[in-house]
Amino acid sequence: MTPRAKLLFFRVMAFVVGVGLLLLVLHMVLRYGFGNHALAWWPSPHGWVYMVYLVATALLGFQLRWGLGRMVGVMLAGCVPFLSFWVEHRVARQARAQIEGDEASGATAGRVTA
Repeated sequence: MTPRAKLLFFRVMAFVVGVGLLLLVLHMVLRYGFGNHALAWWPSPHGWVYMVYLVATALLGFQLRWGLGRMVGVMLAGCVPFLSFWVEHRVARQARAQIEGDEASGATAGRVTA
């Protein structure tokens, strides 16, 4: 998987997790505030989607040689409503610049090509 593909995978999953977290908050408001169980099916799929987001973040983080603290911080951003959208924007901008710099210098996946 190319660095650009990993970045795209991360961006898609960050958006999906952000929307999914908003649905989870809506589920909690409906359930505990109004006794409505219309979204009672959502918490389990949301957990699986979040696990895929963790994988996407790890793949991108290892590709770009992030430290463990940064990787965990980006992963935790998916737990706070609206934060995943802001973090995705910042990470995507920085990652794109790093990928373009690596491509310009000839570095690919941590190796320098001839």
